[in-house]
Amino acid sequence: MLQRRHLPLVALAAGAGEARAQPRGWPVGRAIEVVVPFAPGGGMDVMTRAFLPFLQAALPGSTFVVTNRAGAGGQIGTEWVANAPPDGFALCAAAFPFLVSTPIERPVRWKPSELTYLANVVDDPCGLFVAPASPLRGLQDLVAAAKRSPGDLPYGTAGIGGDDHIAMLLTEQAAGIRLSHVPFSGTAQIIPPLLAGQLDIGAFNISEALPLLREGRLRSLGLAAAERSPLAPEIPTYREQGVDVLASGGRGFFAPPGLPPAIRDPLLQAFAVALDAPGWAAAAERQSLPLRPLLGDAFRSMVLGAETSLRELWARHPWKE
Repeated sequence: MLQRRHLPLVALAAGAGEARAQPRGWPVGRAIEVVVPFAPGGGMDVMTRAFLPFLQAALPGSTFVVTNRAGAGGQIGTEWVANAPPDGFALCAAAFPFLVSTPIERPVRWKPSELTYLANVVDDPCGLFVAPASPLRGLQDLVAAAKRSPGDLPYGTAGIGGDDHIAMLLTEQAAGIRLSHVPFSGTAQIIPPLLAGQLDIGAFNISEALPLLREGRLRSLGLAAAERSPLAPEIPTYREQGVDVLASGGRGFFAPPGLPPAIRDPLLQAFAVALDAPGWAAAAERQSLPLRPLLGDAFRSMVLGAETSLRELWARHPWKE
């Protein structure tokens, strides 16, 4: 089901010169649709809805509408924007490594190298989470259980080929184990069966887990981060537990290929202003979003730079299911 939310219009007098220089009708001609290619309630959705008021404030005359176009692990919404007219009225919440991992796995209607990369916002470490009553107390318990019953222990992710699925394939490879993957349409759909004991393990990002961790309704087996997260310093890393894996989910924004400079450049300027806004840093902290701001070409380099390693992983362990 598509969900829309109109964000309040905030216009700044500063930057009015840029607004007059933009093509007639943009960004004031109609609402700019920002597609979240996953179900409501997950990390992509939270990041998008939290950040857009700051982007709107930095782009005079703009109004944004968020639309959730979930399906096929993010493919449907991503394709919708990648094939939209490059007129500045369609943007997409970008999931990394999904943008590059999915075209390796199956035919899609986008080429990562052709997208217009605007900004990365969040870099969210992948982790493993269980219900409080789970017998698994840490990553080594999971490894031992998986070795006792190869391929039987189920874990859920927000979709095939996403950051959490890739992280689990790397974990299986590093630990010499085999698990059973259960893909969902989004992280919010993983939580009910995980809390009810119908799913052994949830694989998602730390920002998505923190509210339930703080309420004591979930426990973490570990984070695939280089060091412990300041958001949850009590959670050990995979490396601390003998599994050498680093993995995280990048979240940002892209536009269709061929976005003209007269639209792209004001958008990039607005992203730079919004990402640097003190109010955004405070809002991100309230939402427990680990930030990694990258603009334009730097974001593009991060995404495309992962393609070689992902193709090598595909050759060793194809993730199509």
